[in-house]
Amino acid sequence: MRVVKKDATGPLEVKVGGESKWICMCGLSVNQPFCDGSHKKTAGEEEGKIYFYEKDGTRRQVSM
Repeated sequence: MRVVKKDATGPLEVKVGGESKWICMCGLSVNQPFCDGSHKKTAGEEEGKIYFYEKDGTRRQVSM
């Protein structure tokens, strides 16, 4: 298992030859390094809290 800390809630737009490519910045895309819209799962996250995402996309808050 690997834990990667990410706090971005949206993708990064990169222009390649005048065409937009969207790079995943949230870490949830199954199409890495490209965005597949998975960042929408981060809606409602509270700042300063830590969340764990299961492979099926379910989210739980980690108790600290």
